[in-house]
Amino acid sequence: MTEDALPGFVELTAADPAYSACPEARLAPLRRRCPVHADPLTGHVLLARHADARRLLADPALWRHPSRARPDTLFHRFTALRPVDPAVPPGERTSILMLDQPDHLRIRTPLQQAFHARVFRARPLVEEVVADVLEGLAGAPAFDLVAAFAEPVPIHAIARILGVAPERREEFRRWSEAIILTLNPLRTPEEDAAAIAATDALHAHFAELMAARRKVPADDLVTDLVQAQAAGAPLSDREILLNLTALLVGGNLTTTDLIASGVRLLLLNPEALARLRADPSLAAAAVEETLRLEGPVDVTPRIAPSDMEIAGVPVPAGTPVFALLRAANRDPEVFAEPDRFDLGRQAGGAAPHLAFGGGAHSCIGAALARLEARVAFQRLFAAFPGLRLAGEAPAWRSLPGFRGLARLPVATGA
Repeated sequence: MTEDALPGFVELTAADPAYSACPEARLAPLRRRCPVHADPLTGHVLLARHADARRLLADPALWRHPSRARPDTLFHRFTALRPVDPAVPPGERTSILMLDQPDHLRIRTPLQQAFHARVFRARPLVEEVVADVLEGLAGAPAFDLVAAFAEPVPIHAIARILGVAPERREEFRRWSEAIILTLNPLRTPEEDAAAIAATDALHAHFAELMAARRKVPADDLVTDLVQAQAAGAPLSDREILLNLTALLVGGNLTTTDLIASGVRLLLLNPEALARLRADPSLAAAAVEETLRLEGPVDVTPRIAPSDMEIAGVPVPAGTPVFALLRAANRDPEVFAEPDRFDLGRQAGGAAPHLAFGGGAHSCIGAALARLEARVAFQRLFAAFPGLRLAGEAPAWRSLPGFRGLARLPVATGA
């Protein structure tokens, strides 16, 4: 890529080490010079401005599943990794993450009602999970914050919400980590095989849980869903399995990244951290500013169902259009001093960030992610008053479409 060339889709993902090291170095020129960019290599249209991305995500007419994209686009070729069987109903092929209407609304409505009811009363559970994880770190002079704290908090929390037995939670964690490989379109055959094996094992476990909860209900989300199904919610067993897995994978990966990135930003901004220590209620602002400045998801796609235009740029039917969330969330036309970590930004009435997407496909786990990160920030810095960064340059994961730390060494002063 030359200095004057516009970056394409592949050069705007963590698969490119230069982008991974400094995303804004590539996003800022694109946002300034060509905010609606038709990438000839992939056939995608890329949106770098907040206003364009927000309109795209709010448009209910656009499609989501890659099989509906033009065959000559890179997004459509992703379906080769998981071929679509037309004999299988759409809701039993994929989760709501990639499902189009009317199946998306049919499945999401009862799933969201049950899940959000659980999250609404989950604060004590999350507090307990965070306390347990911190207890295991008590007295440690140093640790990798990602592996020792940011990963176990969301995994343990969702395991308890779902109803996974304590003796199965380690197994559950291993399956979750393996299934995350399905989010990487560049995975190797060995990684694909590991992800398939973990998916099969997790589905078998959920099927076992569903059967058990039909006989003996418990205080968990699996019970809620099988009872909703019995009461008439239009959900098949396969649809429940797929979406429980989506809740697990999507929530674990992104919330791990949110917690780790937020801790790093607070440690890099001592004035903000001092304000948070003095007023723990600012944890909510710290979560929102982390989501804006260093959100876990870089891009989210839609597909044009018919010929259209975006800011004067022709978009033929079947074209994948990607909202570049990271670029939109640092748009200087919307956010003053967009590269600055500012705990007062939300209180000042700034436009909403797009870290959780928008419209019908807005992140179903947003409330839980926010809750877990708020509690994590409050309890971590209370437990370790002397916490500081202990490594050199951060190591970012090379998972296309996502932004997360592979590790974050910290010292505690213990």
